[in-house]
Amino acid sequence: MLFSFMFLPIVCLIYAAVRPSLRNPVLLLASIVFYAWGEPAYLAIMILTILINYLGAVFVDRYRRHAKLIVLVTVLLDLSFLIYFKYFNFIMSNVNALFETDVKFLDVIMPIGISFYTFQAMSYLIDVYRKEVNVQKDFYKLSLYITMFPPLIAGPIVKYHDIADQIDHRTVEFDKVSLGIKRFITGLAKKMLIANTMGVVVDKIFIQPTGQIDALTGWLGAVCYTLQLYFDFSGYSDMAIGLSLVFGFSIPENFNYPYISKSITEFWRRWHISLSTWFKLYLYIPLGGNRVSPLRNYFNLFIVFLATGLWHGAEWSFIIWGLWHGLFIIFEKLTGWHKEKNGRWINFSKHIYTAFVFIIGWVIFRAESLPYAIGYIGNMFGVGAEAPVPVYTIGHYLDNIEIIALVAGLLCAFPIFKGMIYISPARRVMQSAVNVWLLMLFGLSVMLIAASTYNPFIYFRF
Repeated sequence: MLFSFMFLPIVCLIYAAVRPSLRNPVLLLASIVFYAWGEPAYLAIMILTILINYLGAVFVDRYRRHAKLIVLVTVLLDLSFLIYFKYFNFIMSNVNALFETDVKFLDVIMPIGISFYTFQAMSYLIDVYRKEVNVQKDFYKLSLYITMFPPLIAGPIVKYHDIADQIDHRTVEFDKVSLGIKRFITGLAKKMLIANTMGVVVDKIFIQPTGQIDALTGWLGAVCYTLQLYFDFSGYSDMAIGLSLVFGFSIPENFNYPYISKSITEFWRRWHISLSTWFKLYLYIPLGGNRVSPLRNYFNLFIVFLATGLWHGAEWSFIIWGLWHGLFIIFEKLTGWHKEKNGRWINFSKHIYTAFVFIIGWVIFRAESLPYAIGYIGNMFGVGAEAPVPVYTIGHYLDNIEIIALVAGLLCAFPIFKGMIYISPARRVMQSAVNVWLLMLFGLSVMLIAASTYNPFIYFRF
């Protein structure tokens, strides 16, 4: 509520009132306040990351003979922050398990958004090294790129070359602001009306022991989480893209209806596009991409999806989830499954296969432990040492509101309403109807915000 009705209106009013030359400082200050409000103790880590990459890029540009070494040292410093704050607890717990010890280590708390702003900083440094962008000698402009608050916490991961020109040259126009507000409301409604409602069902199911989850309940929980995660994450991306438009920035899309995919290869072209693009540009291609032998190409894909799993979190379940997707990417490479094929039944079978893979993957992603995920998936297919004995019927998990949200989520996961907010002003009646609909969604979303407890976006913890 504070963000939507105090912070955001104040920032927008000041931003609109000042002359264009002051808009960057206003947005930078607002972004610092936004981050410090939630994580004041870790603001220094983000500023230090900016400073390290700013100096690294300046040195790369000045000392081209030693550029590779400078990049290596800077990237290692970036990764050292990420490894310490995100993976230290995981590493130490596994060391204790491996050596059967019980050594108590400092419990490290991960700064919010560190995975996102670290990857943005690294992309800038590498782009300067590759001479794809000019070095930014204005520290405050580079700081604005890395700290800009709409995508700061959970993406999209914006590469420097995407907005380098916009930092110096952008306009705030009515059409952009109007579209930005519509995108923001769409994202807010995705989060509050669908994701959070599905989250209630998911939490009620995944808190049960696997011995009490039968096949029907297991599939309900898996499908609801599939919808919760998509509308939660794509909702944040819509809000970030919308707010960026309000401030004159056009940042890349992050989702393109991933659940209509006919292969896992296509799924990763549609899901978290900014992350998959980042790994393609800065890991997969430098490893050799597909310009190497087939065996080496499969190894490169293995490394990329191992890194994808690790990026999401310091848990074995995330690593297995990443490798699960990598396994099917390699399978599709081997068989040519990902290539377009004609025929209604062929395409239908490809949709079913892909849905099966990502739904099972989301169970691994959601489960608190690997043994729980294995037991849960086994129950979904009726495989297990003992038949589960459910304590509750389906009616315990779904009320009327949750059924409506489930149906709405299934419909909106497909491009049925695609382009609704882009209707031409010439179609006044239709545009007015859409605007009224959006106002209703906004009102409902605000009511739920006021009535609910704090319910952060899922990707805040990544």
